[in-house]
Amino acid sequence: MKDSLIIGGKTITNRLFVGTGKFENKKIIKNVLDESKAEVVTVALRRIDMESKKENILDYIPKHCILMTNTSGARNAKEAIRIARLARAAGCGNWIKIEVISDNKYLFPDNYETLKATEVLSKEGFVVFPYVNPDLIISRQLEKSGAAAVMPLGSPIGTNRGLRTKEIVRIIVKELTIPVIVDAGIGKPSEAAECMELGCGAVLVNTAIATADNPVGMAEAFSKAVEAGRIAYLSGLAISLDRARASSPLTGFLRSNES
Repeated sequence: MKDSLIIGGKTITNRLFVGTGKFENKKIIKNVLDESKAEVVTVALRRIDMESKKENILDYIPKHCILMTNTSGARNAKEAIRIARLARAAGCGNWIKIEVISDNKYLFPDNYETLKATEVLSKEGFVVFPYVNPDLIISRQLEKSGAAAVMPLGSPIGTNRGLRTKEIVRIIVKELTIPVIVDAGIGKPSEAAECMELGCGAVLVNTAIATADNPVGMAEAFSKAVEAGRIAYLSGLAISLDRARASSPLTGFLRSNES
């Protein structure tokens, strides 16, 4: 089934986006990306060292991948905007994931500051991907502000607890015209498939792959799950029923008048 995601003028065929944090060995990142066939990769600007002659994380990202720099470490809109501008000036492109976190306990994103950063960066020509707490009102405002997609969390970042925000994500998907990309908390391939079955445009996964016993194998599993979930959504999922319904006729084969 031919199906592509078009964002920022780019055509993407693989809807699994992969994060590059938490890998114990940077060298495995290339194998993970190759096996997953991911086309979009997120990297925190503070982890990129352009002047390093020994090791630069960008060396492990295949040339065909789209780099999405994230503003990890930003505590407000002003800092996020500065990081985004630095990333573009450093040659990292104009795809930017806005990540504004001032809550050190639960690491929830600040929706208000994220919206302010999105408004500014969208006008400056960035392809903006705001990471937010799931909320329909803020999602609508982000869409009006020029966001290329909205990235609601599935559960707190790094927890692997799955899609705990399912009903809100379902509503956001239904109401927005831009893609919804679930980011954070997805711990199993089956949970990634669940996101896609809701109609999400993509899923971003990092911790569940990076901390698996076999990250390369897990990357492949997530890629296949995302593909399966998308095909299921496009095929039209069967309606859930409150009572049993036989899949074969209960009459016409054994008749009550026969002994």
